[in-house]
This record gives sequence, structure tokens and C-alpha cells, in this order.
Amino acid sequence: MGPAVGAALARLRAGTGVTLAFAGRVTESGVLLNAFDGPVVGPLRGVLLGPGQGVGGRVACQQRSLSIPDYVGSPAITHRYDQVIRAESLRAMAAAPVVVARRCVAVLYVALRTSQRELGRLLDAVTHEARVLEQDLAVNDVLRRLRDRPAAETGIRQSRVAEAYADLRTLADEVGDPQLRARLLRTAGLLAGEPAQDAPALTGREQDVLALLSTGLSNQAIADRLGIGVYTVKGHVKNLLAKFGADGRMEVVARARRYGLTP
Repeated sequence: MGPAVGAALARLRAGTGVTLAFAGRVTESGVLLNAFDGPVVGPLRGVLLGPGQGVGGRVACQQRSLSIPDYVGSPAITHRYDQVIRAESLRAMAAAPVVVARRCVAVLYVALRTSQRELGRLLDAVTHEARVLEQDLAVNDVLRRLRDRPAAETGIRQSRVAEAYADLRTLADEVGDPQLRARLLRTAGLLAGEPAQDAPALTGREQDVLALLSTGLSNQAIADRLGIGVYTVKGHVKNLLAKFGADGRMEVVARARRYGLTP
């Protein structure tokens, strides 16, 4: 997570003007504070927050963003780490969880050395940056799995590429940020290659269904992945059969691969 977290913290601090942006990696033992952008004057570096303890422990356990106008005086958290926070002279703080595959993997923070009654802007900023980081980590994980898995047989390699391509398109469908969605789709396109000039024109949803068809999923499984009805999936499959002039699902996939529309 190193470079991605460092970039996120740099963007946070530059965009909000906070005194300090920092992050903690979630481990079995708690939240380890291990990444910082801004001056650290006390013993904050390397602190391990116990589960549910402090701002980070609570955010990681509840998987919800949290803002604290004045840390030391707040009744919303445990005060096990007051000595550390006082040493850093930190007061106002906002934090957000970074959740990948339904598991909190990190906590992002922004902090000021003065109390701050209104923290809506900072909370929005750290929450948005956490969502961006989630997508970065998810994409990196897909590409890492694709790179690291052995692929001695062509069929196995093609299947894994198809799974990664489908994963990226599904992730893109779940993203509300247009820029993030475009980035995910561009990354997916790198796996599929350049389509042939005479390839059939497909809608975005038809491409999603085609990507999942190529992994061997049933109509019901495709519907579950995309969050749509099974009859809607059947309609898209029917359109794909017509556009490719194919007699069956596997023929659609084979022709789509020849056109470069799927890995």
C-alpha cells in the first residue's frame, strides 16, 4: 500500500491545508500508524491502536468515517492515547476507513493543532480520498493476482485474464466518480487489446455482460454480480447473439475474442 497511501496523504494535505495527514495500516492487533505527510513532533509514529481504541480503532471497527472537533475533550472516543495526542499538540481530527473486499485495510486521517467546530469539509475530503485509495488498491490487487499466478497453459492464462477483465468492469460499474470509472475501464481495456475496426458496436452494459459470459458465469450469477434482473441479462445475451450472429453463448465469447472485444 506504500506508494498509493503516500500519494493519497500528499493530496489530502495539499487540498485541505491541514497540519498533518497520516494513515494507519489495519493489522490483527489493531491500527499501526505508519505513514505521515507533515511534521511529526512527538511519539505518534509507530503507535499501535488497539481494536476500537482511539479514533482509528473506532473507525476501523465500525467502518465509518468520524470527525472529532477537539480530541482530548471528546466524549465520543476512548482516551487511551491522550498522552500521544497531547505530545503532538493535535486537536481537531477527521478519519475515514479504507475498505477493500469488505475488509478495512487502512485508516486515513487529517488533523489540525487547533480545535475546529465545523469539520464537514475535512470529513468529506478524507472520505473521498479513502474511496479513491480503495479503487487504487483494488485495481492493483487484480493486476498483481494476474501477474503472480502461474500460467503454464494457454487456456488457464486466458481464463484468468478474462476474470481480471470482468472484475475491473464490475468495479467500474460500482464507482460513482466519473474519473475513477474511466480509469478502471481504461485499465480493463489494456487487458482486452484494441478491437478490430469491423467489431460489432456494443453498449456499456452489453460489454459488462460479455465480460462475465467469458468467465463462464450463468445468467443468474451475472445478474447478481451486476445488480440487475436475470431477465435483463437474458435480454442482453439475446442482443449479443444477434450482433455476433452466434448460435450460443460460447460462440459469442469466441467471436468477441477474435474481434478483440474481450481477452
